[in-house]
Amino acid sequence: MRIAQIAPLFESVPPRLYGGTERIVSYLTEALVARGHHVTLFASGDSVTSANLTSFRDTALRLDPAPLKSPVAAHLSMLQGIRERAAEFDVLHFHIDLLPLPLFADVAHKCVHTLHGRQDKQDLPQVYRRWSGYPLVSISDRQRRPMPWANWWRTIPHGMPLDLLTPPALPHGDYLAFLGRISPEKGPDRAIEIARRSGLPLKVAAKVGEADERYFRETIEPMLASADVEVEFVGEIGDAEKPGFLGNAAALLFPIDWPEPFGLVMIEAMACGTPVVAWREGSVPEVVDDGVTGFVVDSIERAVDAVREARALDRHAVRRRFEERFGADRMAADYEALYIRMVEGKPQRMKA
Repeated sequence: MRIAQIAPLFESVPPRLYGGTERIVSYLTEALVARGHHVTLFASGDSVTSANLTSFRDTALRLDPAPLKSPVAAHLSMLQGIRERAAEFDVLHFHIDLLPLPLFADVAHKCVHTLHGRQDKQDLPQVYRRWSGYPLVSISDRQRRPMPWANWWRTIPHGMPLDLLTPPALPHGDYLAFLGRISPEKGPDRAIEIARRSGLPLKVAAKVGEADERYFRETIEPMLASADVEVEFVGEIGDAEKPGFLGNAAALLFPIDWPEPFGLVMIEAMACGTPVVAWREGSVPEVVDDGVTGFVVDSIERAVDAVREARALDRHAVRRRFEERFGADRMAADYEALYIRMVEGKPQRMKA
């Protein structure tokens, strides 16, 4: 099939540092190429891919040093270029939320939208009712809950290349890890408290975005300074650092306080053989096999107990379950089946 993958322009594909959606677009694109499809990736010009790369912007927005940028203008320019070439593709696969909806309405039958964000925002229902012809893909069943009536075709969980992150031969297991983004909904404050009560050091590898600088400065930095256990702020890390950072941790802490649509970092930890201790929010119960790949918790007290229990889990079993459930080829096969249904003109919904 001739497939267009359309990525956001905020990060390169794959991202050099923090970035979830663009990372998944990369994994999916490479797996589809390996399965013999003709794939064109629309992304920033600093992306790296074995597909045909088409770019309307040389550098991803976040790492572009230019002081004034317009993300909307950048994406609209890309979308207009794709619209002019729409006839070249059997499937147009969008990963950029709402902007394509008005522009591609007359070819909605060949477009699929994977929604990567939360769907409980006030103004979303009217948009998905207005442009109801687009097939939608959720990345967890929980993500659908605010709009169960929408045109969901399938839930397709994220996947990763099996050889991208692998466990260390002899993991240290002597600290807790927090990986992701510093923001209230990600729960870094909870992570610090769990580490304090567990008596284990905590390493925090995280992005601090502009919107969260004040929260980091006023809430998290004082907690880092006053914690009575060692808490090391590492900053952002890339894929090369993740096997050591995650693989040597006793557990990954994922103490979120929002309806997480998926949570890629959880399966990154599992790929490294590291158990996950995560809050019962959003997709967590769908991703973590409680008692096998980690523990799903509801409180600080339970999280502290779970940290102790996680250290007794079989790390080889954690890795095996990752391989069974979250490989990139499985993800690509799921999307391939959906594309075939679209090309065959069978627009009925599919089971997850």
